[in-house]
Amino acid sequence: MGLVYADIELINGGDLEMVRRHLMDEDEVKRMTIRFLVDSGACNLCINEVIQQQLQLPVVEKRKAQMANGSIEEFDVVGNVEVRFKNRATSCRAMVLPGDAEPLFGEIPMEDMDLIIHPLKEELMVNPEHPFFAQMVLKAVTLIN
Repeated sequence: MGLVYADIELINGGDLEMVRRHLMDEDEVKRMTIRFLVDSGACNLCINEVIQQQLQLPVVEKRKAQMANGSIEEFDVVGNVEVRFKNRATSCRAMVLPGDAEPLFGEIPMEDMDLIIHPLKEELMVNPEHPFFAQMVLKAVTLIN
């Protein structure tokens, strides 16, 4: 399977809260559509500093993460980010990669939105078993033989 990319909409979750409280107009909400590398090997949503600045997402903490080469690095974590793809949405935090590094769409938001990677089509798609709404597994089923 080759690399899979998807256009994902990101929205400043704080702005959405301000709209809900009638403290901001909907047309003032900071949002953008980003082309993400869909990476089932990455856990989190990872954006870069350019995206963080444009969406004006506040840093909520710092976290260490292990990179693909095995090195451990510390990154800012921002929140609250509303993430939308097709008829799905979730809200999460995002790790901030330096500069204009390639953004990564990881497993946690993918699972929360009930999205799958279609290996033959090499595309991110809504789970065809649940086309109209996201469905999650709350507990694993254990089979005893």
